[in-house]
Amino acid sequence: MNKHTLSVTVENRPGVLTRVATLFRRRGYNIDSLTVGTTENPSISRMTIVVQGDDAVIEQVSKQLYKLVDVIKVVDITQEGTVDRELVLIKVKADSNVRAEIVQIVDIFRARIVDIGRNTLIIEATGDQRKIDALEDSFRPFGIVELVRTGKVAMVRGSK
Repeated sequence: MNKHTLSVTVENRPGVLTRVATLFRRRGYNIDSLTVGTTENPSISRMTIVVQGDDAVIEQVSKQLYKLVDVIKVVDITQEGTVDRELVLIKVKADSNVRAEIVQIVDIFRARIVDIGRNTLIIEATGDQRKIDALEDSFRPFGIVELVRTGKVAMVRGSK
């Protein structure tokens, strides 16, 4: 099964997210990633949903999404040329002996240190999934205290 990225435009109303998530739950499909935010029009939100399934499953999910009252448009952008990003915050153990090494890794990944504690650093980074995975792997030997990632946000390149 392949991962598909769906761009779903919806009315910005209370309960829309619940209805969409319930549709996936009822069908037994796991959502790998879900991000939601308002668009340039405050009455419209956009969901970027990453879900596993073959083309037939994705077609069925799309048809079911269109049946929801608040759904305006569903587009499978998996095969499109896209720009996609995730955001990660990583709190890593960082006593004075390893801080210089951590700062080097931060620079290599073009990340930022956004908080300095007595024995920890919080690092912020954005990038595609592979970059975020690699960053996470680089900090694992130091000891990751806490980690939080957004889901994927994606936009089709060009004038589409």
